[in-house]
Amino acid sequence: MSDEVVRLLQKAYQDEIETVMNYLSNSIVLDGVRAEEIKESLQQDIQEELTHAEQLGNRLKQLDEHPPGSAAFEATQASLQPPEDTTDVLSVIRGVLDAEEDAIATYRDLITAAEDADDPVTEDLAVTVLADEEAHRTEFRGFEKEYEQS
Repeated sequence: MSDEVVRLLQKAYQDEIETVMNYLSNSIVLDGVRAEEIKESLQQDIQEELTHAEQLGNRLKQLDEHPPGSAAFEATQASLQPPEDTTDVLSVIRGVLDAEEDAIATYRDLITAAEDADDPVTEDLAVTVLADEEAHRTEFRGFEKEYEQS
């Protein structure tokens, strides 16, 4: 087992939990007819992100480690905080894109670390979750284009 693999699994777990918090908050606070599609997408993605966190936590347990609890939590998603102007849907879309880019980078690092540590189980998990994160980024890039054109 590699310390780097464990560190990245714990970081990814924490990031997924923070994403759930921010997606939930934004899906509640956004206002306006144009916000409905974004709110629905965020609500659907909450369960997917929770599943990712559960998978990461289970992998940590399999490696005789544990997922971090709330005392170890360090928030990093400043751009995904609910906006003061609850109709500022574009800021939420861009916050989601920032979070997805960070997640994609983390999972790519985890894939490399797991490969270097000869840990194909973690590598496979990271590849699977990476695909989900890239699909979500693609969806929100489309939303961003639509909002920029309006």
